[in-house]
Amino acid sequence: MTEGNFVDYVKIYVSSGKGGKGSTHLHREKFIEKGGPDGGDGGRGGHVYLVGNKGLWTLFHLKFARHVKAGHGGDGGSDRSTGADGEDKIIEVPLGTVVKDKETGETLFEITEDGEKKILAKGGKGGLGNWHFRSSTNQTPRYAQPGLLGVEMDVILELKVLADVGLVGFPNAGKSTLLSVLTSAKPKIADYPFTTLKPNLGIVAYRDFQSFVIADIPGIIEGAAEGKGLGHYFLRHIERNSTLLFLVPVDTPDIRAEYDILVNELTKYNPEMLDKERLVVISKCDMLDDELKAELKAELDVTFKDVPYMFISSVAQQGLTDLKDRLWKMLNE
Repeated sequence: MTEGNFVDYVKIYVSSGKGGKGSTHLHREKFIEKGGPDGGDGGRGGHVYLVGNKGLWTLFHLKFARHVKAGHGGDGGSDRSTGADGEDKIIEVPLGTVVKDKETGETLFEITEDGEKKILAKGGKGGLGNWHFRSSTNQTPRYAQPGLLGVEMDVILELKVLADVGLVGFPNAGKSTLLSVLTSAKPKIADYPFTTLKPNLGIVAYRDFQSFVIADIPGIIEGAAEGKGLGHYFLRHIERNSTLLFLVPVDTPDIRAEYDILVNELTKYNPEMLDKERLVVISKCDMLDDELKAELKAELDVTFKDVPYMFISSVAQQGLTDLKDRLWKMLNE
């Protein structure tokens, strides 16, 4: 799927159907001139449902379908016939979709499981026919209930990608390269900033046919939480990750300072990010010989006492098995 086809935020107008009105019919038949009331009930209006579909990973199919309207219920008929229910509308969404009321900003619910089905807009109830209002003192009621109106609302659908591990780093830190060597994903890779313009997902194959999902988002820069760069727009996609992998290139002037900037941006966006498991990965270590790596390790042992770190090289395939082992252990502790 191309970058332009990745859509993780849409606004749509939904309208459930109104209920059908009850009937005021009076029974008439040969030899039965005054058969009494037999008006049926109106049918309910159609609901608008949201259903989770694990085969979807973007909201692109809703980009041009901004109005979703369910059918109206049918009117009641004679002989206590109930009107037909209005046609329901089903909107399929990827797992991790959050539904918000556009007017209030309130989160209504979220879809996290395949096949999960929830009512977004409930159809109006059908009106009762005059048969329900008969009594000993009112044997020919000539009135019935109108159907209730449906629900009209503007909602925001916001996708938060579901993955086990989230890659966090500055532009050109090597996140896409790492994703490409750990998984079968084929993200765009180039030697200029912001090569990644959309989140990429990959499945890491582990021992004994086990696996976990890793997500790469566009690079974060200082000030991302205030709207700088591209990463701020996609920070929501790592809210669901249980483990955050901070990727810092070995040729960075100050590795600890770059890590602190990344943590600070995540914290400003959502303080709950601090509760996630963290691992710092020093990338591009094929540039170092053993002596330089030993000197750097001695320095990092002092500055990274509070968080684990390790060395890798995606291009030279160094340390990748240890990385997968470490991530699997963190995910299953």
